[in-house]
Amino acid sequence: MSKKQAQGLPLSISQNFLTSKRTIERLVRHACLTKHDTVLEIGAGKGHITRCLAQYSGSVIAYELDPALAARLKGRLPENVRLYCADFLTAPLPRTPYKVFANIPFSRTTEILRKLTAAPRAAQNPPGGLWLLVEKGAAKRFCGLPRPSRSSLLLRPFWEAKIVDYLRREDFHPAPRVDTVLLQLICKSQPDLPYSQYNAYHKFITHCLRYGPYGPRALLTKRQAATALRLAGLPPLPASGDILYIQWLCLFRAWLQYGSKNY
Repeated sequence: MSKKQAQGLPLSISQNFLTSKRTIERLVRHACLTKHDTVLEIGAGKGHITRCLAQYSGSVIAYELDPALAARLKGRLPENVRLYCADFLTAPLPRTPYKVFANIPFSRTTEILRKLTAAPRAAQNPPGGLWLLVEKGAAKRFCGLPRPSRSSLLLRPFWEAKIVDYLRREDFHPAPRVDTVLLQLICKSQPDLPYSQYNAYHKFITHCLRYGPYGPRALLTKRQAATALRLAGLPPLPASGDILYIQWLCLFRAWLQYGSKNY
């Protein structure tokens, strides 16, 4: 929740709206929508993006938390749009195939991504793709730039994340104080780990990162880590602590073999 929301001001005051039809269409084209697609939109706002999604897709499921904005949209949206005045974070996910396109509140980015991507929930019916307008710094963390982060490490076994478009601050009204990008996430058809191992992987990564550069040694001995990496043909752990994603995967598998039952 933003500071303005905490002070009891209307939710719409804390939102930044895209109004240029040309800009919205440029962004929506990244999703390659067809009339066979159902699109989930989080934060319909004034309906500018909603109408564009409705034009290119078969149907739109739109959520808007602000009752005033939702009321303005009633009866003003195309027939293939279902609008809910509700908090997406408490709503059920679609049971049929869907994609996600949304200009989401920056303050809720992590919560929204967790709901849409966290395994094993996402394994049941993962979105066909996510296209989210998010703060540039947050997007880089999810992409593992300039180095792997907790956010990127938890996503990467199951999702391909990249920044596919950049926006100017003046593209929004009111203009945000930070740079905004379009973050794309595509579910891997062949994940790097079984979804059944997600909870163990989450536990391993979270625990290791508490200990800085020598995090893996909190759960593996120096010899176990070195042996696992050598047998996999990977370089040893660097003194800098900048561990590659593929090394993290190798160490996690070693931990499952050597010590997870004792954790």
